[in-house]
Amino acid sequence: MAVFRGIPFAAPPVGVLRFAAPQAAPKWSGIREAASFGPPPPQGGGFAVDAPAESAATGDWLTVNIWSAEPGAAARLPVMVWIQGGGYTYGASGLPEYEGGRLARDGVVVVTFNYRTGLEGFGQFVGVPANRGLLDQITALEWVQDNIRAFGGDPDRVTVFGESAGAGSAAALLAMPRAAGLFGRVAAQSVPGTFFSPGLAADIAAACAAELGLRPTLADLSSVPPDRLAAAGDTVAANAARRAHRWGRPAHRSILYSPVVDGDILPATPWQALASGAGRDIDILVGHTRDEQRLFTVLEGMFGEVTPEQATAALTVFAPGADGARRYRESFPDAGPNELYELVHSDWLFRMPSLHLAETQTAAGGRAHLYELTWPAPGMGGIFGACHGLDVPLVFGNLDRGQPALLIGEGPCPEAETVSADMRAAWTSFAAHGDPGWPSYDTHQRLTRLFDTQPVVAAYPEEPSRAIWQDHEFPALPLTPTSENVRDPAF
Repeated sequence: MAVFRGIPFAAPPVGVLRFAAPQAAPKWSGIREAASFGPPPPQGGGFAVDAPAESAATGDWLTVNIWSAEPGAAARLPVMVWIQGGGYTYGASGLPEYEGGRLARDGVVVVTFNYRTGLEGFGQFVGVPANRGLLDQITALEWVQDNIRAFGGDPDRVTVFGESAGAGSAAALLAMPRAAGLFGRVAAQSVPGTFFSPGLAADIAAACAAELGLRPTLADLSSVPPDRLAAAGDTVAANAARRAHRWGRPAHRSILYSPVVDGDILPATPWQALASGAGRDIDILVGHTRDEQRLFTVLEGMFGEVTPEQATAALTVFAPGADGARRYRESFPDAGPNELYELVHSDWLFRMPSLHLAETQTAAGGRAHLYELTWPAPGMGGIFGACHGLDVPLVFGNLDRGQPALLIGEGPCPEAETVSADMRAAWTSFAAHGDPGWPSYDTHQRLTRLFDTQPVVAAYPEEPSRAIWQDHEFPALPLTPTSENVRDPAF
């Protein structure tokens, strides 16, 4: 296995290039060392990855990494380009769970890369382009088109795959004219339904700038050290719930960053774009885990502790339509507060947006394959179930390294190896041929691959939730109507 790490695909976004669209990477002569991952971009959040001080100073953040068993232009292997998740807030391509060697051994070239997150990548400031993190991703994909032949890859067979915010990014790329022709397939794992309107994104950015006593402008923020800007965002996130009257549902989940439907770089949400036929020629593999919310419920110390009042509040905020809360209670009559709480959170943030991507693509005449991961994680006594993020170590085959490996437990069990082998085979077959091994989705049979120790193809198993959400379009999230023309006195 040949591995190349830390290759720059764009110039460091520092100095006059800070908050700018990515620019061409500087050229070099001779041989460049490619043995170490590039540092992660500046970021905040509880799971942030620290960059060495010297790397933070140079800003060499925008780098790619490649795993290839057959480097050289003759191989022409399918290419799988990974976009990591992290709530658009944090993330680094050099994490051990994203080591691409095990996946590459199955006959593909694996590429991972860094992109700007948080306020650096998604803050809606005056005087700077929107969606800089997405523009970084497009630049990385352009680099792949220009260079991947030398590493054994086929630029005509590029699959973008990602999880959580990485899946949301992959879905966004489907809607971006600038990304046309850069890939032919998308594998989106747990697509978040959060896409922001410019008004909401600008209001959040203004709150973050106000933490520093500044305006949300390029002039005011360009000289603020990245770590201070990230810390301001963390402070706002910790107190986001008090702005729920302005920011709506994202405030209840402390979600400050998402792709912005600005009408230019991102003209529409992925669902709107697919409905208009934008991705009709792109094969899509999309799905989610059964118990998406469980990871967050456990980390927040709420597992088994949700009160009836908390469940009612969650249904009131997140269920769709005026009668959504009632429909949940009627559709799940035996569900207690804990199950109702997890169901509505899972559905709003990940499960139903993922399903809707398949439904929209199919309705527009395109092809999609749907899956659900139902195998429960054995780690920590099985408390996590089939939770958010469990698919990452299974798809990469890295069952004993990185944070997600805690879900698998020490010494991966034979069941984990079996499910991982099935998922890797499906993902690599999809990358090579567009066929993961089960029929494409349609709105009559709704055939879905269920990944477990005994995998089956069956009708979509979350039918009660699907029925509740079937008329919801997942539009760009706005400022709440009563607040759009009223400035928050807090900033």
